[in-house]
Amino acid sequence: MLMRTDPFRELDRIAQQLTGATGTWSRPSAMPMDAYREGEEYVIALDLPGVAKDAIDIDVERNMLTVRAERRPAVKADDVQMELSERQLGVFSRQLVLADTLDTERITADCDAGVLTLRIPIAERAKPRKISIGEQPAHQEISG
Repeated sequence: MLMRTDPFRELDRIAQQLTGATGTWSRPSAMPMDAYREGEEYVIALDLPGVAKDAIDIDVERNMLTVRAERRPAVKADDVQMELSERQLGVFSRQLVLADTLDTERITADCDAGVLTLRIPIAERAKPRKISIGEQPAHQEISG
């Protein structure tokens, strides 16, 4: 139902974890994801803990789905001295090529407990259907 667009994305994610690099708009970090079919829908769940809903941007153009998010630092008072900072900040992004069998016009999104869930219905044209033998499609006559 979807295709990975960058086979080296996982290597980039591991390198970022090892170096402690944060994502930028020109080179965003990856976000972990699960994708599965549930009944007549395709479900994509992306981990975005600590990201506000207004910091998530979801776009679909033709069959390319793009999710971008930004985790900003918490506002701290002037007298706060950071002792440890392990939570990754910055920009996260994920692009997925969706199959033509998905209805990109009816995608829904929900964010709960730091998980962004996208639900994409299976297109009617992709669902199995019975074909009766001997039935001809109706043709319209064109008078000239």
